[in-house]
Amino acid sequence: MIDATLTNLLAIQNETASSLVDVPGNWTIGLVLLVLISLGALLAAGQTLKRKPESHIDPAILRNFNKRVTSWLTICVMLVIALMLHRSVTIALFGFVSFWALREFITMTPTRRGDHRTLFWVLFGFTPLQYVLVGIDNYDLFTIVIPVYASLFIPARIAFAGDHKRFLERTAKIQFGLLICVYSLSHAAALLNLKLAKWDSATSDWKLWESDTYGLLFFFIAMVQVSDILHFLWDRLFGRHVIAPAVNATKTWEGLLGAACCTSLVGMVIQVVLPVTPFTWWGAGFMALIISIMASSGSMTMSAIKRDRGVKEHGTLVMGHAGVLDRIDSICFSAPIFFHLTRFFTDAETRITEELIEQSVAAAAMGMSCFSAMV
Repeated sequence: MIDATLTNLLAIQNETASSLVDVPGNWTIGLVLLVLISLGALLAAGQTLKRKPESHIDPAILRNFNKRVTSWLTICVMLVIALMLHRSVTIALFGFVSFWALREFITMTPTRRGDHRTLFWVLFGFTPLQYVLVGIDNYDLFTIVIPVYASLFIPARIAFAGDHKRFLERTAKIQFGLLICVYSLSHAAALLNLKLAKWDSATSDWKLWESDTYGLLFFFIAMVQVSDILHFLWDRLFGRHVIAPAVNATKTWEGLLGAACCTSLVGMVIQVVLPVTPFTWWGAGFMALIISIMASSGSMTMSAIKRDRGVKEHGTLVMGHAGVLDRIDSICFSAPIFFHLTRFFTDAETRITEELIEQSVAAAAMGMSCFSAMV
């Protein structure tokens, strides 16, 4: 019995290890087309309203809305091209975005000469190393190399430079930038590595989810986009109570709650129509709700940093908007939470192995009962 159980467990482990699909499936392609068409329609509507002089909508709101949609459309097109090429290209794309975002963050927070060698190791050492570990799917290392080893290396390297002025502040700036721009964002790329299981209500057990993880990644990006655009619209149309005027004068409680609820509904609808995730329809709604709340938290946090530094915008990389940090702040805050919740609830090795162990224990107990009865 024990040998049979171990054989089954090894078979499941080998099956899940080889379950990554490198080709986007039909549901993923459908979601990609839906997102691109929706963004294109929103951009066309915004440009049409902008050209109408009799429109009663504030031109500043239309201009900001069009810039926001244009930037998200640009990001989606870049992601789709990467997905069409190869998994490694997608991971490399996220690595490049992380590098540029960290560069923008460091530019926004002035450093001293004693920090330059440390920044070299951060930009050209830990940043590519993080994505190499994601690319080879080394979960044990990519989840700790920055929060543990880099967090210890940075203050030690600055101390060896011999510059003690504002030591804690300088160290914290670099650590936080590396944590948010590289470590957190890398969890979005790591979604491609997940080996997941899906609950089968018909048989009341867990089964291997054989669809591609590209759809899971694009579902996550789409939910961040939906949350961002809906938060903007709710703030402008229904916003009454500003969350923190000194941090962001346009973010309201109505916008946060309205965007979270509407994003949750959109997540449910997408899962029902285009099941690109291993979640149930209500599970997809819950995950979309968490994504929206964390995305809003990221936007508020970056706004606070910009106000502290007296900076209005981070940069000008993304066409039509301020900079890459202004668009990925919501992704950076929501990616780690989405990754770990997805892995916790639907990890194939954990769920299917537990199911096999329960079946083996039940079979062993039944066998012992039959043996006792015979004796």
